[in-house]
Amino acid sequence: MKGIILAGGKGTRLYPMTKAVSKQLLPIYDKPLIYYPLSVLMLAGIRDILIISTPEDIGAYKALLGDGAAIGVRFDYAVQDKPRGLADAFIVGEDFIGIDSVCLILGDNVFYGQSFSHILEKAVSAVDGDQGAVIFGYPVSDARQYGVVEFDTDMNAVSIEEKPEHPKSKYAVPGLYFYPNDVVGIAQNIDPSTRGEIEITSVNNEYLSQGRLKVQLLGRGMAWLDTGSPDGMLKASEFVEAIQSRQGFYVSCIEEIAWRSNFIDDAGLKKLGDALKMTDYGRYLLSLMED
Repeated sequence: MKGIILAGGKGTRLYPMTKAVSKQLLPIYDKPLIYYPLSVLMLAGIRDILIISTPEDIGAYKALLGDGAAIGVRFDYAVQDKPRGLADAFIVGEDFIGIDSVCLILGDNVFYGQSFSHILEKAVSAVDGDQGAVIFGYPVSDARQYGVVEFDTDMNAVSIEEKPEHPKSKYAVPGLYFYPNDVVGIAQNIDPSTRGEIEITSVNNEYLSQGRLKVQLLGRGMAWLDTGSPDGMLKASEFVEAIQSRQGFYVSCIEEIAWRSNFIDDAGLKKLGDALKMTDYGRYLLSLMED
């Protein structure tokens, strides 16, 4: 399975912070926002990753992440020259995806929780086991603000609605999606919406109509944080700071995930830690081997 991080858009709700800087390069506490969705793909065991961004910003992502060799992954980069919808990622990334299944995650999504790796592995196994596509359901207090999924007792999606006035469930759909390879053809054949975009909901509804859309729940103990506003960015940073300060474990530390997943060895981790040893982040990396 391959992974795509969609890190485009103008981030207008965060102006003036994003007038000159891509939203996903802004910090959530001690690391760039894009580290958080990247860590999700790595926890799922995905090592081939495509970063899609704007012509103005793609160079900054290359400078930040490089080719991925230092953390045992491979990064590719592609440009989305203008907003054409989330599902356009599969058209932009067609050559990258090739014959593989694919996971799409939005570049501003922050997830955290115990057993998340196991949840992700189940999604990968379901898709690669020819069970169809997998989306997630996250319980929210006011589902009217989100895309909402309704499902049956066998966890098959029954309906998906965008910001319904009368939600059929309390489960919002986060920006994390797992698809078989045929998602490329489905995206290519979707008509743009009234706002001129290829909607991810249209892709999901196509799988739903085929009876091939499964739902996995992210329940108690899982955090899905909104970073779409200054207030959301602040709260996400405070959440990460609280976890790291109290538990001593870093959240979405891509170097640690690479090491624990055997993408890199002790020498690779030490090299990364030494390069940052004047910072708390670097000292944390070096302490992992001592522990």
